[in-house]
Amino acid sequence: MPQWQKYLIESGERQRLRQGRMSSSEIMTIIIAFYLSYQRNFKHFYIGFIGIYHKKDFPNLLSYPRFLEVMPTILVPLSSFFTHVKGQPTGIEFIDSTSLKVCHKLRIPRHKIFKGTAARGKGTMGWFYGFKLHLIVNHLGEIVAAKLTPANIDDRTLVRDCSKGLFNKSYADKGYISRALTENLKLDGITLIQGQRRNMMPKLLAAWDREMLSKRFIIKTINDQLKNITQIEHSRHRSLHGFMLNLLGDLVAYCLKPNKLSLKLSNTEK
Repeated sequence: MPQWQKYLIESGERQRLRQGRMSSSEIMTIIIAFYLSYQRNFKHFYIGFIGIYHKKDFPNLLSYPRFLEVMPTILVPLSSFFTHVKGQPTGIEFIDSTSLKVCHKLRIPRHKIFKGTAARGKGTMGWFYGFKLHLIVNHLGEIVAAKLTPANIDDRTLVRDCSKGLFNKSYADKGYISRALTENLKLDGITLIQGQRRNMMPKLLAAWDREMLSKRFIIKTINDQLKNITQIEHSRHRSLHGFMLNLLGDLVAYCLKPNKLSLKLSNTEK
């Protein structure tokens, strides 16, 4: 935190910079613990679990309304913590994106919370309003890179930026077919293997690459866990800060899970 505050841009006004009752690490711990608990109601978790069973662990525990007020202050530290706990490239990566709807389609014209940031987009399940979460995971089930964009952004435009530091091969579905993207990644030392559309000429693939394309269920399952178990997607957000805290807290909690879905490969296959 002191190193981060040292690089903040000052407004020129005198600031008090008083230390709060709870430290940033305590606030982050409670947020991450909520997503690891798989509970769905943060108020019940904070008052009924932390406030009763962990009062000794947090002696300066804030009231629930005050805790909600200070939560946005740890948005940047939580983002920095994610970069430390995410996985490392293994040479076998899977690329995909998933939709994050922020409201029902009928409520789009009167939706105000994400006006100017969210957008209309189309996924495999049809049109929606919200954002896209772009993920790259390795064969161990670890998140290597993550990026959030409005829903109207083409998935292929972010692949090269997210693939910095990757090597060997990455696997994606037919939505990532692009000759320019494949050539650009090849310059970076990455071979992008995509699925094929029905109207395309059959392409000869090695048996290993065909097998790895069939293992793309690993990233689909991770997206499903994030959205349906820990609720990374819901329509109850009341601010952009709350949305980002929910997203980052969920991603960090997943990275800290001891048991992740993975592909069991032998040393010769790696």
